[in-house]
Amino acid sequence: MNPLTDNALMLQVKDGQLNKMGLLFERYHRPLYGFFYHLNGQPTLSEDLVQTVFYRMLKYRHTFTGEGEFRTWMYHLARNVVADEVKKNKTARHHDDITNWQERLGGGTTADGELHKTQDVALLHEALGRLPPEQREVLVLSRFQDLKYGQIAQVLDTTEGAVKVRVHRALGHLRAIYLKLSNGN
Repeated sequence: MNPLTDNALMLQVKDGQLNKMGLLFERYHRPLYGFFYHLNGQPTLSEDLVQTVFYRMLKYRHTFTGEGEFRTWMYHLARNVVADEVKKNKTARHHDDITNWQERLGGGTTADGELHKTQDVALLHEALGRLPPEQREVLVLSRFQDLKYGQIAQVLDTTEGAVKVRVHRALGHLRAIYLKLSNGN
């Protein structure tokens, strides 16, 4: 077994080699941040949630068996962190800050094409934020985190066919919201 695979590293953490968690953090803190940011749109909260996931990985390391993929187990923990955050703060809603998006896309809106690109991205982000949490989650996992439908099915504890249906419906709903926003409604 390659000692640097995610599963092998997590099994070493499980066996008490806690320093190996640093390698997993280096590999996954950015994807986890992206997952949380696409769900809540809040940079600081997303950073806090990443830290919470890694804390829980340490706390619940005994539950990792190594039989499934590490990423699947990690995203399962991440979903639990999101659920706990929603319970803790039911009033928290997605906030879209267009200036933040402009900064992330390189700032300049001098070219007309760049302005349209920025507006399109902002509209898409706004549309994503208006999706119900379940639909947003399945799109973030499939499109932004690049998980395969089978992996998403394991994370969501459902079938691959159900995931395909959820993604299809979520994309249709996202498209409808985006078109409504782009038409000024």
